[in-house]
Amino acid sequence: MGSVQRAMRLLESVAEHEHGAPAKQLARETGLALPTAYHLLRTLSHEGYLRRDKGLFFLGEAAERLSGSAARQKRRSTIVEALAHWRDSIGAPVYYAMYRGGEIEISCVSDTPGNPAVQEWADFRETAHAHAIGQCLLSQLGEDARRDHLDRYPVRAITPYTVRDEDALLRRLERTGRMAPVVERQEYALGAVCAAIPITVGSTAATIALSLPAQQADRLLPATRQLQDEIGRLLGSLAISISI
Repeated sequence: MGSVQRAMRLLESVAEHEHGAPAKQLARETGLALPTAYHLLRTLSHEGYLRRDKGLFFLGEAAERLSGSAARQKRRSTIVEALAHWRDSIGAPVYYAMYRGGEIEISCVSDTPGNPAVQEWADFRETAHAHAIGQCLLSQLGEDARRDHLDRYPVRAITPYTVRDEDALLRRLERTGRMAPVVERQEYALGAVCAAIPITVGSTAATIALSLPAQQADRLLPATRQLQDEIGRLLGSLAISISI
């Protein structure tokens, strides 16, 4: 445990020196004997946590991977906390999804036993045309990317309310507008109505969505407006969390 603590102190000290630092300086800053510092620096370099260049030590690829993982976890925590807040304030399940690598990804869902999320009874990736999340993401894509997706996952009716063909879907998406909310009523799941709000950061299409039981359909538009307002207030933190 003592060796681990000393190694961590060295890593922290190296991280503070963007342009690198020599062993003697690192030993002095960490309060380690020079032979101990040399031994730990060699070990950390061998394992890839540090790299040595012209007598100076820098963070290595292994340490940078750890840093990247921690940053991703922090970004995910931001989204999880935001979704839980909106879930409780609106009284509805809230979803976060992205379009990445040509596929729909439901990255996070926040619900409760009293307000459960819509169950994935038909593959979300293959039925983007039928649910608000998918329609919202498709509406943010360019024409070529949108047609590529629909070539791979053709439009098909999965409930009596699902859009009937690709032409009808494309007309709907064009009318919706690239950054306008999307609403669907029982097109993916009977007994559920949903809305999705688009978020775009750089080239990533994303959405925050909510669902309600069909008997609460009169709440859908007010709840969507409330969610839009909530997202607007937290957009800064969401912007750096988009890639979880």
